[in-house]
Amino acid sequence: MQVSSFVFLFELCLLGSQRILTMSVAPVESIPALSSDLFYDIFRRLDGATLASAACTCATLCSISKEESLWENVCSSMWPSTNREDVKNLISSIGGFRKFYADCFPIVVNKEVVEYQPNNYHEYPDNWTEAEYYGDMNESENVCPSDFVSIIDIRFKGKPVCSKVLWGIPNANSYDGWFYNCPFRIDFLTYADRDDNDDGCVHLSVSDGLPRVTSMERERKDGKLWRELCEGLQLSWIIVNKKMKQAANLASWSPLGGQRHWPTDRDFVIRFGSVLPAKDIVPCQVVECILIMKFRVVHTEEEEEEEGVQTTVKLTELSMQLEDMEGA
Repeated sequence: MQVSSFVFLFELCLLGSQRILTMSVAPVESIPALSSDLFYDIFRRLDGATLASAACTCATLCSISKEESLWENVCSSMWPSTNREDVKNLISSIGGFRKFYADCFPIVVNKEVVEYQPNNYHEYPDNWTEAEYYGDMNESENVCPSDFVSIIDIRFKGKPVCSKVLWGIPNANSYDGWFYNCPFRIDFLTYADRDDNDDGCVHLSVSDGLPRVTSMERERKDGKLWRELCEGLQLSWIIVNKKMKQAANLASWSPLGGQRHWPTDRDFVIRFGSVLPAKDIVPCQVVECILIMKFRVVHTEEEEEEEGVQTTVKLTELSMQLEDMEGA
């Protein structure tokens, strides 16, 4: 066994039980001399990044790390929505959990895009059609809204608070065809989700880690609730194209900014997002993916006469929209 491989294996064993550690430090001449069950027991305790590192150590560990059930476990831990049977079938149909993790764990980057120079980019001919301008003439012309799946997971302070899957794009196939004439937009919450019916709604309270809010006037001064939301919330929004068998995570995971008390003194708007490559599609070669999450304070300590009622906020909006750098 190479020294580097042995040291790496020893470090991995520290994540397991004492029994595993004792067995792993026994003298062996090669990695294959150890039981594959031992490796599997170690590997199933690792996160995706560590598991990928193990695959780079030697051919034997690389072979074991390709086990699909290991990556299914990693995806399940990171994205609870992948525990659903329909999502498991979807992931298997586009290449498996290992490919899914590789596609969706990193942020989307485009190293080929040069700095945008408004005076230097290629002017598109006036007689081009809209389809030609937006690059819809090849394989994408056969893609329809029903080919997209949104896999959404929300965490607060590391704890999963919401997992949902949207099949297709809501209202994209309506009779008036608005989707084909408007910016690309997906609403996670519909109008019905924001009414007085709280079934299935996402709530956060003091028991989830929120600070107690005695009054909104006090919150405007100290901003404790705003800071806890910005620091604690995490969002993953994965888009899957079933037809092209591709997937990507469009969210920034952590908030990029937002607004306090807008448009009322009880609303908090938090923004996530990313910049996506659009080479040969739009002149500026990139588009902005904007994800908006809005929470509303529904209970404060001073407003409730009943004892035990905690400070509570409710998720009232979650949407995703794509725009070019000029806002179109």
